[in-house]
Amino acid sequence: MLTNINPKLPMRNKKVTREFYINKLGFKEYGNANFDGYLMVDKDQIQIHFFEFKDLNPKENYGQVYIRTDNIEDFYQSLLDKKRLSVNVQQNVSVLSEIAIYTLSEEVPLKNVFEKIKEKIFLKSWQWIGDESLVDKPQSVHPFILLDGFLTEPLLITRDKDGLINCLTNVCTHRGNLLVVTPKATKKLTCSYHGRRFNLQGKFEFMPEFTDAKNFPRPCDHLHRFPIKKWGHLLFAGLNPSFDFQDVINIMNERIGFLPIDDFKLEKTFQKDFLVDANWALYCDNYLEGFHVPFVHEELNKVLDYGNYKTETYDYCNLQIGYTDEATEVFDLPEDHIDYGKNVAAYYYWIFPNMMFNFYPWGLSINIVKPISDSLTKVSFRSYVLDESKLNRGAGNQLQKVEEEDEFVVENVHNGLRSSFYKAGRFSPTREQGVHHFHRLISEFLN
Repeated sequence: MLTNINPKLPMRNKKVTREFYINKLGFKEYGNANFDGYLMVDKDQIQIHFFEFKDLNPKENYGQVYIRTDNIEDFYQSLLDKKRLSVNVQQNVSVLSEIAIYTLSEEVPLKNVFEKIKEKIFLKSWQWIGDESLVDKPQSVHPFILLDGFLTEPLLITRDKDGLINCLTNVCTHRGNLLVVTPKATKKLTCSYHGRRFNLQGKFEFMPEFTDAKNFPRPCDHLHRFPIKKWGHLLFAGLNPSFDFQDVINIMNERIGFLPIDDFKLEKTFQKDFLVDANWALYCDNYLEGFHVPFVHEELNKVLDYGNYKTETYDYCNLQIGYTDEATEVFDLPEDHIDYGKNVAAYYYWIFPNMMFNFYPWGLSINIVKPISDSLTKVSFRSYVLDESKLNRGAGNQLQKVEEEDEFVVENVHNGLRSSFYKAGRFSPTREQGVHHFHRLISEFLN
């Protein structure tokens, strides 16, 4: 119903405002008509309107919004019915990282928007960290950085003597030294700087020269514990997740719960990392629809039945189902399975904001999308094989070729969005439900 919303800001002097926004900030004047006391400028899909207010007090906000709708009667009635205005972000998410937001009193730099995405989205999400083989024996520890280069949070997973896996901060609570530098077997965590000691569950145990310290130890002297979830032998952790990952696991198990996840073996020769010159969200946009398959992936399109390609959305994840009408590799589904009798070539699961779990008859391909900057993304591929005899067949064949084709189009989109004349397009109601779902979640988390 809503098609666009533009800020409408006061200005004291039209000439001065035009000069600043066009010559200093690189905006272009919108429209051919020169309206007295009114100015419209646009840049990077953002349009700003100004109205003359010569007696403007900078300490007060007189800003307005200019709303476009494709059905004003229904929109007006919806406001009367709901007594409120609810707006979903429909423009491409990459814009969020490429614009600066101006108010009467402050300017939010580009880098701050990228930081907001980190703070509001990634710090509140779950991330895949590997599998139980990282700490395959009791009394073993494994240090890692959660989304290195972006979140840069030093973490530590431990397996205690009872076999329980814990996720802890890898930072000593005394002076901030890293506790563990390389994976190892150990019964205790002892800081190499001043000898502070913890057990493998993060509880403080001992500190030299602190016998005279008052009110010690305090709760903050224990290592901070982070939530961790297991799905089969796969491990997930979050710094401050805003939803229960078990809900996501339950949704995935509805379709692939029949598979023996614990029997999936990591194939290190399939490990690859790709750098993509584009915003991370654009890569997710591309993943979340099969709309582009006939146009971008010629070989994959021969395998998938495009007409029956299906998308299902859930609270914090979605599923794309790739059916096939070819004599190719499909899942051997049990009789009580919801898709029994159908030729399913692939289950593609996306988990907000940046995880992709692609199940094929041969096993599992994991894609983790890692933001580096607002225009650079690293995509890490990890594969777990269940049945080697089914490799290089069906929808799970030539994954690197598919990735390279995706990279090409995503980078082109990123460059295209810099155009001053591009206006955000509508989403296809039949083919882009997943993209719209992603944008809605982005909007919810940022706001």
